[in-house]
Parts: sequence; structure tokens; C-alpha cells
Amino acid sequence: MDYDTYGSNAVELAIDLANADREDPGWVRAFLDAHTEWFTDGTSLSLPEQDAGQVAQTATLIRDVALAESEPDVMARLNALLALASPRPYATDHDGELHLHYARPDAGAVEQLTTTVAMGLSQVVVQHGWQRLGVCSAEGCGNVYVDTSRNASRRYCSNTCASRSTVAAYRARKRA
Repeated sequence: MDYDTYGSNAVELAIDLANADREDPGWVRAFLDAHTEWFTDGTSLSLPEQDAGQVAQTATLIRDVALAESEPDVMARLNALLALASPRPYATDHDGELHLHYARPDAGAVEQLTTTVAMGLSQVVVQHGWQRLGVCSAEGCGNVYVDTSRNASRRYCSNTCASRSTVAAYRARKRA
């Protein structure tokens, strides 16, 4: 599967958000600090509690899209995520390469984040199919991933989870 660099990076941002460890009370700030390259210069990453709740809602909606089991379900969940977005695309070459940004440059951190992940995720679903989003099949994992394999057969979020599952299945067969 092949998709544009900025769009693929926006999808990876969405996946990172869906997989963020929300057990830590400071998870939103840690997430934003780890992804500062996505925000225009001067954007405040200090969020009031209400805005942090919106980031959590966005993360939940991304996971919900990946968990959907039918196209109508994906579309309903994706549209719920898109309803939170305020797209106002503009072209830029700030990094030396011409590409689109999805949120207006003066938007706050939550608007920039939500719009970017919603637009990136929607492009993958619309262009490559809703089955390209999934949740890891490894026992105890549950991470969201985008299936970029040629035949859309991916079941694990990483080679580590795939290997762990293969070894566990082998050992279970040996015991039996």
C-alpha cells in the first residue's frame, strides 16, 4: 500500500494517539511534547483539563474506528471523528517539500491534533479501504495499527507481537 508522506505521517500520529498509555495523568502533555513537530510555532501545548478530555475523546474515536467490524460501522465512527475536526487545508513548504496541512496555522493544539488525525485516518479509509485499520491480535496487546501489507493480511501491530504469538502457538502445540 502506498500513500503520500504527509498523509502517512498523519496516520502514524493517529495510531500513536490511539495507542497512548492513558493510565498516566500527564499522558496528554507527554504525548503533545513527544509530537511537537505537528504543531505550528508558538502553539501552546499547555491544555486546560477540558481540552485534555477532548484529546482523550479523539484517541477513543480513533480506536473505535479500528475496532469497527463493518463498513457502515467504520463510516459512522469515522464521521463522529470528522465531526470534531475543523479542516482548513493550506499548502506549505516549511520543511522544503510542498505539502498540505489540514488545520489552520493559528488553531490551538487540540484543533490541530484532532483535524490532522481525522483527515489522515479518513484518507486511508477512503482511499485504501476500512479493512486497513486493525487492532493487534496478540494476546494482551490491543494496539491499533494500519495494515500496509500488499494483500491486507496483517494481524499484529509489530513483528514483536507476531513473533511472540507464533512462539506461544508453537509451544502450545508441543505441550498438546
